Amino acid sequence: MTGYFFDTSALAKAYHPEIGTPKVLSLLTEQESDFVISSLSVIEIQSVFSQKVRDGVLSDADYELLKKRFGADIQSKKLVVKNLLRTHQRRAEQLLEKWARARRLRTLDAIQLGAVLELSPKLSLDHFVCADKHLAEIARLEGLSVINPDEG
Repeated sequence: MTGYFFDTSALAKAYHPEIGTPKVLSLLTEQESDFVISSLSVIEIQSVFSQKVRDGVLSDADYELLKKRFGADIQSKKLVVKNLLRTHQRRAEQLLEKWARARRLRTLDAIQLGAVLELSPKLSLDHFVCADKHLAEIARLEGLSVINPDEG
């Protein structure tokens, strides 16, 4: 069984076509695999969908449909949501201290990375799925196996 932790940058590709969507959909159809997201992604995905409405990429009706699809994936346990813990926040603080002065590491990205680093050994997560090249680079430097669906 393979365990995947999805960052919102990659997860959004499952709900609206863009570069990397075929790879994300391929991963999400793997049988006997676990797909984990943080509770932060539940908030961030709504922001992603809202931005697409503001940009004229999605209609209000499409927005509602995507929210329902995402909610159904959580309800059915296709996506397992893990709540953020103080240990994830502490790890994010450490990551910011270590990397943010020399590399682009934003607050919410640090929280996602802190969560996956803390959860990986406990949940036997094999891969961090992330479409943000800056975050993916730092995740690799932290020793994670990263799948960037935007890369060949």
